[in-house]
Amino acid sequence: MVTLVKVNEEYKEEALEFKKEFFDCNETVINGSALFDQLSFDDWMDLVKKNENIETVSKDWAVSSVFFLMLESKIIGITEIRHSLTTPFLQEYAGHIGYSIRPSYRKKGYGTKLLSLAKDYCREIGLKEIRLGCYCDNVGSIRVIENNQGICIKKKEYLDGKLMYIYEIKW
Repeated sequence: MVTLVKVNEEYKEEALEFKKEFFDCNETVINGSALFDQLSFDDWMDLVKKNENIETVSKDWAVSSVFFLMLESKIIGITEIRHSLTTPFLQEYAGHIGYSIRPSYRKKGYGTKLLSLAKDYCREIGLKEIRLGCYCDNVGSIRVIENNQGICIKKKEYLDGKLMYIYEIKW
């Protein structure tokens, strides 16, 4: 059974193994990790805690919650759920939810489950719809989003020049 678990210090060793797997697969970006790919674990935890609170959130971000997708005691995914789209970057490109599945657990349905659980959390915090973005060539994310009733509302150029889709999910 898979579950979402709020990130915390208890998972430090497992989180570092999770991060290492991405890097071992030559993936330097862990989408939806709230910059875990760029920070030490302790600095990352500080940032996550800061961004959970309206009074301490980074001025260039939004209040957010970060969860691990757990399969028993193993971290197999991560998601950052932004409670609102308060910055131009989030409004234009990133959306409410970012997520990644551990490389060795992809193509097994875990991305679809992770997004489904993230949608449940979005409903719990009062959101009526969510937006997500992904590159046009990211077939896995396209399937995950469309499996969760995502409707493509726009195709546009991302900051790096690659084409991306913007999806919307309403309930």
